[in-house]
Amino acid sequence: MPFKMYKKYVMLLAFTAPALIFYTIFLLIPTISGMYYSFTDWNGLNPDYSFLGLGNFIEALKEDPDFLNSLWFTLKYVLVMIVLQNVLALVLAVLIESRTRSKGFFRTIFFMPNMISTIISAFMWTFVFSSVLPQIAEKTAIAFWGQSWLGDPKVSFFSIIIVSLWNGVGYMMIIYLAALQGVPQSLKEAAIIDGANAFQTLRSVTLPMITHAITICFFLTLNGAFKVYEVVYGLTGGGPGRSTQVITMNIYEEAFSNNFRYGYASAKSVILFAIVLIFTLIQLRVMKKKEVEA
Repeated sequence: MPFKMYKKYVMLLAFTAPALIFYTIFLLIPTISGMYYSFTDWNGLNPDYSFLGLGNFIEALKEDPDFLNSLWFTLKYVLVMIVLQNVLALVLAVLIESRTRSKGFFRTIFFMPNMISTIISAFMWTFVFSSVLPQIAEKTAIAFWGQSWLGDPKVSFFSIIIVSLWNGVGYMMIIYLAALQGVPQSLKEAAIIDGANAFQTLRSVTLPMITHAITICFFLTLNGAFKVYEVVYGLTGGGPGRSTQVITMNIYEEAFSNNFRYGYASAKSVILFAIVLIFTLIQLRVMKKKEVEA
């Protein structure tokens, strides 16, 4: 190998080594260790533990109704978020992009909630649901505002969705806005000349041109929804009972509240990883096919 090429690779390694070291220590090694301990009964403290094989996985999928309920609740949350967050973000992006003035103002307004910590947003909305809305119900005599937004299992799911959308739509909107700005204006003008209305232009010209952005937003929404924790913790704590407990909360509870069952919690984490991986691969395959067709 020529000396210049050797020097180039050494320099590249020198610059990437710190990030690679941190990645290995704080992500790669814990991930591999977690997969290993998922087959054991390790409690996180005792150096002695037994190998259980698939015992933890069988218990989680067959003998743990709380885990299955949290998994089902998480899946519902993921499906609703994928649809609503992307639809709302795309609609806002199209509306803002169509304005000739004040684009910057509206981009800032809708992106601002994303700049607030999720847990702070959850606490803010807890105050709104528990104090502000009941006052509105009392002043207006409209019973709808006075319902138990966080204490009723049938309503608390929608409260979580509202806060999650408020906090996350702005980020996806910015991605869609960037993609919309890359659509050639000549294509839109040609569609209008051919007699297409605004909706037909959006469906036949704009959406096919921003399929790559849709793929990215779907991917981010999918992964973020499966890993949701702070908003649920801040609003309901998984309650009432365990009716709004997401899978990440169940894993945390298993590791730190139920006799420190780290091995069992690791098995649940591996199951979550497998589910996210499967959904992600399906989503990417479908969306990549759409990109090719577009």
